[in-house]
Amino acid sequence: MLPERNAVIILARESGLKLELSATPVQSLVPEPLRCEGYGDLLWAAASAEEFMQQLPQYDEDLAKQLQDAEDAGEVLRYVGVVDVINQKGLVELRRYKKDHPFAQLSGSDKIIAFTTARYKDQPLIVQGPGAGVQVTAGSIFSEVLCLASYLGALS
Repeated sequence: MLPERNAVIILARESGLKLELSATPVQSLVPEPLRCEGYGDLLWAAASAEEFMQQLPQYDEDLAKQLQDAEDAGEVLRYVGVVDVINQKGLVELRRYKKDHPFAQLSGSDKIIAFTTARYKDQPLIVQGPGAGVQVTAGSIFSEVLCLASYLGALS
């Protein structure tokens, strides 16, 4: 849930918005009684991961109903981050999509982004590919370290 919010913040800022983490609501998938007050999904109210996992099934009914309602309507559930440039806001939430929607076609760790712009209003521009694995993440971090070192004058 935090990686999705971070992605929303990055995309929003790259789009010119001055969005802050604290102003970006995230719909938690962790049931309310299992969340620690004030910590969102960072900490659980359970004493251990094992206790958390033992308690979790008693809260399955709500999510199972949402899933069944979506399936009955020919839809799927997807946990998505949204950047709304017009209204200058971002959010992360569970949404329903028709089965022919590009977001419904994801599998495994694939990531997808849809750009809806003045030119791509009727048919958004879709970029889809594998999610960042260990190698991609390491390469990105190394690239950022090199950029920072260059900025600080270490590479001149």
